[in-house]
Amino acid sequence: MADFANKWVKSHQPTIADKLREAFQPSAPLKPKLEWARRQLQAEIQKMDSILARLKRKDEDIFRKSVTALQNHDTHLATALSNELAEVRKMSKLVSQAKLALEQIYLRLTTVEEIGDVVVALAPASAIIKSIRSGLANVMPEAESELGEINSILSNILVEASHLGGLTLNFEAANEEAEKILAEAAVVAERRIKESFPELPSSEAQEKTTQ
Repeated sequence: MADFANKWVKSHQPTIADKLREAFQPSAPLKPKLEWARRQLQAEIQKMDSILARLKRKDEDIFRKSVTALQNHDTHLATALSNELAEVRKMSKLVSQAKLALEQIYLRLTTVEEIGDVVVALAPASAIIKSIRSGLANVMPEAESELGEINSILSNILVEASHLGGLTLNFEAANEEAEKILAEAAVVAERRIKESFPELPSSEAQEKTTQ
């Protein structure tokens, strides 16, 4: 992660950072906050796993009802169920994308060893979490306050680390990295949805199979 430091940091005072490398041990002020943030992120990721499992079960149930409706030539019910299925899969993609993005933040936090690493790891975190919070409001109402708390502590850690290390953040680069992480998560989430959920047959295709 240190290889990316030059991208995020505009100014750096090596002598201060060198001293802080020794100070950044488990007893240092930032360490407990980082551990708390990791635990909270892991808890949110586990909650998202549970929600994804519940959405998958709901999807399977609606899918079976949709197929039955098509077999019975009940186009009105089939259309309604198809729309409901689309909403469930939309929510599944949203939660999956959020989970993947949080996993990236969590992974970054597990690899930090120096003050500079903390700044590099957390620079895009705020923008990522803000994007996730707005999207999950309807699916996970409780996540808004929980992610807000996580974002608050991560922002606090970032400010402290920047101050201790004599670093100035490059917010433009941080936002670009956040957008990249979210875009990659969206692509992976879309692929997983297509792989995990079967396509609902059209009424025309269903009619051919029953003839």
